Amino acid sequence: MRTYDLTPLFRSTVGFDRMTRLVDAALKADEATLSYPPYNIEKLGEDNYRISMAIAGFAPENVEIVTQEQTLIVSGKAKQDPDTAEYLHRGIAGRAFERRFQLADHIKVTTASLVNGLLHIDLVHEIPEAKKPRTIKIETGKIETGKIETGTVEAGRIEATTPATHQVAA
Repeated sequence: MRTYDLTPLFRSTVGFDRMTRLVDAALKADEATLSYPPYNIEKLGEDNYRISMAIAGFAPENVEIVTQEQTLIVSGKAKQDPDTAEYLHRGIAGRAFERRFQLADHIKVTTASLVNGLLHIDLVHEIPEAKKPRTIKIETGKIETGKIETGTVEAGRIEATTPATHQVAA
């Protein structure tokens, strides 16, 4: 495996801490950790997403879903069965896991359900009102010396309001 030293890049940046952590985590990821449990990410609509994970054998009380900052963490703790059975072949994975997903800004987890061994986590992209585009009403007016008369345009009709007196600095 090739190693990269990004320290010089990180020393000369300010405010990119999240990006630094993402790059660092991607470079340190272990292949075995990345393969279990398998998952799908689906886009259900314009702002709706679903993560589906195959976690057969896990009960809802053995699975924990946590959002922390911009990270979704799904972890499962394997239940300890008494080892009374004698296995000829044991191929069903029952090991603990932790899977992390980096979420974009304004992505929120709405629901989670466990159906037929598949854990479904629904997400929605909610843009705050302050970030949504808004339409600005255009006012019209007539400028006279020392006075500005303002009004509004509605359906092709101009309504003048009281004139406002403004001092012009010379």
